[in-house]
Amino acid sequence: MKLCVGVESVSHLADFQRRRAEGQRAEGLPEMQRHVTRMWPKRAAELLDGGSLYWVIKGHMLARQGILRLDEVIGEDGIRRCGIVLDPQIVLTEAFKKRPFQGWRYLQKADAPKDTGLFQIGQEELPSALQAELAALGVL
Repeated sequence: MKLCVGVESVSHLADFQRRRAEGQRAEGLPEMQRHVTRMWPKRAAELLDGGSLYWVIKGHMLARQGILRLDEVIGEDGIRRCGIVLDPQIVLTEAFKKRPFQGWRYLQKADAPKDTGLFQIGQEELPSALQAELAALGVL
């Protein structure tokens, strides 16, 4: 799990990632969705064996992206970081309320929310709090 800071919705996340890919393409770089983080995961093998990064947006876990690989990224400051390369497809999940936390948290498969479908550009979204309430009631 990772907090998606500064993002308002799944469509906002998708738009942010689309604009980043356009910038990479314009610079002649390979297009990829990569989240760079300070710490290298201690359970990297598990992440690479079908793991996903679950996004917590506005206090609710709403979506995930499959983890394709981990890249070593050396910052301008010379510090080694981990680039988590993600599947560009965003998968919507059942909405669950999550309290703020720092860094990332490992999620056991049994505790992972169920997938509800693939995100499509232009898709209408319910507010995250309403999604979580409906999911808790068993409606979504």
